[in-house]
Amino acid sequence: MLVLMEIWESIRDFVGTGGQVLYVVAIALFLMWVLMIERYWFLLAEFPRISKGIVAKWDARQDTTSWYAHRIREAWISEASEKLDQRMLLIKTLVAVCPLIGLLGTVTGMIAVFETMASQGTGNARLMASGISMATIPTMAGMVAALSGVFFSSRLEARARMVKAKLVDSMPHH
Repeated sequence: MLVLMEIWESIRDFVGTGGQVLYVVAIALFLMWVLMIERYWFLLAEFPRISKGIVAKWDARQDTTSWYAHRIREAWISEASEKLDQRMLLIKTLVAVCPLIGLLGTVTGMIAVFETMASQGTGNARLMASGISMATIPTMAGMVAALSGVFFSSRLEARARMVKAKLVDSMPHH
């Protein structure tokens, strides 16, 4: 319990140093990771079942060579592909938005520095330092959030492409 209190205090200190924009970065990061975990779950647990069902329907067909059969095959592959690509655009958007949210923190931090300079002059270095840290920490947090998202979302996309290719290969058209 004491460890949790210490962690919470350090998080509060970090947010106090970096400003309120860090909450927005945290929300975007949380949402991005929830969506990526859901997509991994779909790829590993749900899609294999869907894929087996599609392949079984294809194998059960008498006609797999006509023009009509090829259109049915393409439609089933397209439906599966659409299910694979769900929420990927939202994940990519969140990855792209995280650094921008960090830059918003930079702007608000610099405004705080300029307000300090206007009211106190340039002699109070301690007050200016708090504004400068409020300007740099959100940028760093936004970049770290985006980097984690870039790596895992690209892996997720590659895995979805591989699974789709495997589905296409398991539905031969003669």
